[in-house]
Amino acid sequence: MVEVTFVAKPGCHLCDVARPIVEGVVGEFPGRATLVELDMTKDAALAERWSEDVPVVLVDGRPHASWRVDAARLRDRIERALA
Repeated sequence: MVEVTFVAKPGCHLCDVARPIVEGVVGEFPGRATLVELDMTKDAALAERWSEDVPVVLVDGRPHASWRVDAARLRDRIERALA
């Protein structure tokens, strides 16, 4: 199972744009990929690490993308993680 983590914060326009892309791609892998969304305003460590980069997408805990998310690139990353 691949874990995709979406780090965002309220009021973030880029987060609002990226969220449906991430949800859609993860949804293409039912039972093989899960999505966890974290609100950086509720976690000081997340805010300290990622505040300048939101939204951030991690795949299995490793940074994959920030600011803008490309669906094809994320899909490819998940497929490679599943291989």
